[in-house]
Amino acid sequence: MTGPSSENHRQRCAWPGEHPLNIDYHDHEWGVPEHDEQRLFEMLTLEGAQAGLSWLTILNKREGYRRLFANFDPQKVAVYDSNKVAELMSDASIVRHRGKIESTVSNARCIVSLWDEGKTLAETLWDTVDNVPVVNHWSQLQDLPASTSQSLLLSKRLKQIGFCFVGETTCYALMQAAGLVNDHVVSCFRHQQCQHM
Repeated sequence: MTGPSSENHRQRCAWPGEHPLNIDYHDHEWGVPEHDEQRLFEMLTLEGAQAGLSWLTILNKREGYRRLFANFDPQKVAVYDSNKVAELMSDASIVRHRGKIESTVSNARCIVSLWDEGKTLAETLWDTVDNVPVVNHWSQLQDLPASTSQSLLLSKRLKQIGFCFVGETTCYALMQAAGLVNDHVVSCFRHQQCQHM
């Protein structure tokens, strides 16, 4: 028999804890290979916004981000000006950090520039792992690295293009979220599921 109670008692990674938002994100999104440009722009933005904060804080503000950043349509966000940034700075439904807000606008412009060159953000990210997800086999949360040589390479590539808030740690978190790496611990029910996606 399956249902909410059995799902809540599935063996999963330790980091979601008991919070429903974290659990839902872990069980349905984290580690799933993603290639959609808007979804990747969202992930890039949220991982950058998370720096210094808890992931739960970001999940609680995700709908605010989607509303204020045009559902992460890079072409729409790319035309935001200083007046729009000032307006966003006064809205508590997102993290009111000027650098993080301005970087989102700047990153949108970088994505549009990639498109103008016939490239995509997805190609830029996935090229880091030769277009094949890296499947790790960690036994516990403490085994997971904060960054890797691949995330350092990705960070350098993105910075060369002009992206902001893309340090190697943020890039590794993005790689985990977007399924470039499968960092579910081996005892987690999602490890096998993500591996076969």
